[in-house]
Amino acid sequence: MFKIKHLLILSFTVVLLGLAGCKSRFEKLRLSNDSGKKYQEAIRLYNKKDYSKALVLFEGLAQRYRGLEDAEDLNYYYAFTLYRLKDYTTARYKFKEFADTYPNSKNAEECRYYGAYCYYLDSPKSSLDQENTYKAIDALQLFINFYPKSERAVQAAQYIANLRDKLETKAFDNAKLYYTLGGYDVSYYKSAVVALKNAQIEFPDIKYAEEMDLLIVKSQYMYAKNSYTYRQEDRFNEAIVYYNEFTEAHPNSKLAKDAKQLKDDSESGIKAAQKLMAEEAAYIAKFNALNKKSEKQKDSTKKEEIKTPIK
Repeated sequence: MFKIKHLLILSFTVVLLGLAGCKSRFEKLRLSNDSGKKYQEAIRLYNKKDYSKALVLFEGLAQRYRGLEDAEDLNYYYAFTLYRLKDYTTARYKFKEFADTYPNSKNAEECRYYGAYCYYLDSPKSSLDQENTYKAIDALQLFINFYPKSERAVQAAQYIANLRDKLETKAFDNAKLYYTLGGYDVSYYKSAVVALKNAQIEFPDIKYAEEMDLLIVKSQYMYAKNSYTYRQEDRFNEAIVYYNEFTEAHPNSKLAKDAKQLKDDSESGIKAAQKLMAEEAAYIAKFNALNKKSEKQKDSTKKEEIKTPIK
């Protein structure tokens, strides 16, 4: 038992010493001035998928190889090492730098493509800020412009479609948020209408068009319903206009029943507003008449007082 335990400890010690030796050899090479050996080792580590160590060596070599014949290959591997480590922000910069520095290189197309693709990978989910999404679309479109006949151009176009889809979702979700906020402040219902219309201008073929058009009718209806009475008739009429636009754009819509109900409710709202306005007008007229009669009575009483002699 003691023998076996002793052998295990000895084996473990040998492994640790071996690892320590490997580490020291790498550190020795990293600190050395032998650029040729460093470069060969960096390529070897890259091919072994030991990207973290390869990056350490490529970073140290980048300045030394500037302007030299092997700089092109080094920068190519350097950019892809960053990409493999998922440092997409730095990688896209390095890919673009490579394509701009070596436009005639056999690897220029690939690097420009991956530079754009890094933007694509860095595009956040639709609920977050979409600055990188717009940049990714621009970079991918630029790649297509540079290499319209490339096989990668087809994939780039698909990525652009995916990104536009994300932007459409973002626009629709923002507009829906305005509608939700309308429960706290009626003015947000009007903002929802504006946001929905602007989203459709920006994305004419937006896949949410049908839902958005219904939400426009609904937002305008809620805006009218929660307005002052004297504003309601005009605002309900606007909701009916939006309903007519909905039925024209989506004649066979599954949402037609919901849209029709909003139209009927808007017409009822108009009648109710007109009735209330008429009642208010009648009340005001009656009040003014009574007030006028009271004033006449007061004037008459004053005249009688003047005619009556003081005893």
